[in-house]
Amino acid sequence: MNKMMYQGYAARVEFDARNNIFVGHIAGIKDVVGFHADNVVALRAAFAEAVDDYVETCTKLGKPAQRVASGKLMLRIPPEAHAAALRAAELSGKSLNQWAGEVLRRAARS
Repeated sequence: MNKMMYQGYAARVEFDARNNIFVGHIAGIKDVVGFHADNVVALRAAFAEAVDDYVETCTKLGKPAQRVASGKLMLRIPPEAHAAALRAAELSGKSLNQWAGEVLRRAARS
């Protein structure tokens, strides 16, 4: 699986060998928005068009386009993991929010 980015939206892309096309879907939103193309250049253009159409359609309908994330995250983790994270944050001279944000960003890139 590969991903693409456009205007803050990410897309999951897979190859459909049966139809010999690339198929993508915008990830991280509840609405279902898909696109496809038979080459990478056309796929990038189709993704941009899908995002632009999605945002425009939401505007016409008077509803806000969903963004990928609000920036608020509630986690339930074991108390010992929470304590370890608090120690690691304090030892690095950061708040737990700052430390966790950096750790999550690094993990998401891998």
